[in-house]
Amino acid sequence: MMRKETVRARVTPELKHDVEHVLHTVGLSMSEAINLFMAQVRLHQGLPFEVKIPNATTRKTLEDADKGLGLHTAKDVDDLFKQLNG
Repeated sequence: MMRKETVRARVTPELKHDVEHVLHTVGLSMSEAINLFMAQVRLHQGLPFEVKIPNATTRKTLEDADKGLGLHTAKDVDDLFKQLNG
């Protein structure tokens, strides 16, 4: 299929870099990822994932995590599950 349209978007350099790294890992270019996203929007007749506004508890938890509050550490996955299971 011949491509004739251009889509332009402004994003932060940090976001672009992080996304390019992820896409490179899975073998996709930015153009391929955008085309894939747009094809999924067309297929689903909407966003191909759920979009929700976080509730007050989730917002507070995310804000605390950004500040480093209430975080737990584990030396490995086994230690993590041990802590979670009490």
